[in-house]
Amino acid sequence: MSINHHVSDELLLRYASGELAEGWSLAVATHLALCPSCRQRLSKMETIGGALLENISTGTASDDAWARMRSRLEKAATGVSQPTEGRLSVARAEPVLPEPLRSYLGGDIDSLKWRSLGMGAYQIPIRLADTSTIARLLRIPAGKPVPEHGHSGQELTLVLAGSFRDGSDVFARGDLEEADAGLTHQPLASEGEDCICLAVTDAPLKFKSWLVRLIQPVLGI
Repeated sequence: MSINHHVSDELLLRYASGELAEGWSLAVATHLALCPSCRQRLSKMETIGGALLENISTGTASDDAWARMRSRLEKAATGVSQPTEGRLSVARAEPVLPEPLRSYLGGDIDSLKWRSLGMGAYQIPIRLADTSTIARLLRIPAGKPVPEHGHSGQELTLVLAGSFRDGSDVFARGDLEEADAGLTHQPLASEGEDCICLAVTDAPLKFKSWLVRLIQPVLGI
């Protein structure tokens, strides 16, 4: 499995420092379960963060703290010889839904009960203790598009099976797309296999279609 779209440095740093809301943390942790490269990056961040804490003086961080952190991460690019699992417990088998997502849903993909979104698409809302974000598992039919939409806030989309195309980019298993209010798009599920992905948002999507907007409150998207 080749992963080409990784979690950003900024988001991974917030995850390492425990600053993320539950939904964002779930998406990042599930991506980490699939991505050895990002587990290495996380390990480096945690190692450097621990060293900084040992030497930190009282007072506020300087404005260039993140720039200095990034520089140290880049210099440490070859400093870890083996990937580590960080806080994750990653099974060696290859279920469709890795941990921790599988535990949130109560089983792997073949045991789940989907709710129809219409036009062949399905969802499973994911219960979170922290309601500042909304998480759901989505299944988009092969060869079909998601209705064109923008964003009122942020969205993370992690592909778990199949793939989708967004502009010139293709997102397959393990790939993570980060979207914000500056992006309007219409992802298209690839032919041959339904696209199953984890989607996390902190605000309702802004659909172009009046019909989708009309039923949006009922669908909860």
